[in-house]
Amino acid sequence: MTRDDAAWECRFEVRWADLDGNRHVRNTAFSEYATHTRFSLLAGRGFTQARLEELRFGPVMMREEVRYKREVRFGDSLTVTLRCAGLSADVSHWRVHQDVLRADGREAALLTIQGGWMDLDTRKLMVPPGELAEVLQALPRTADFQELPSLLRRR
Repeated sequence: MTRDDAAWECRFEVRWADLDGNRHVRNTAFSEYATHTRFSLLAGRGFTQARLEELRFGPVMMREEVRYKREVRFGDSLTVTLRCAGLSADVSHWRVHQDVLRADGREAALLTIQGGWMDLDTRKLMVPPGELAEVLQALPRTADFQELPSLLRRR
């Protein structure tokens, strides 16, 4: 199912600390921008760090792929978007696609992150609360959205 809603996004200005020895954005900074964008989405939907701690669960990243497209330098403005690229029926398994866009609208990097939800006490994968499941199911989706298998083992 494709949705044409606007993607969730965050804006960043490249800081000196984000640069590598070649004076362009270091690879891990792209991951940090993407992570901040994902947590901004959760917090914006009521799942702040404090609430996740109270509910004793949190996201766990299982895979991250980054494709670098164009250089980004100190002082550049970036927009990082987020769309859902996959979700299991029980919402235990998710995949998001994140674009890092320069001010001119051209892609600087593309990230695909796959993960699940972990119970902080048992350290086992879990299904998130229904309220969060609704948030994830309502996210704008990529054109190539796929239904993913559950991460929970059948007993």
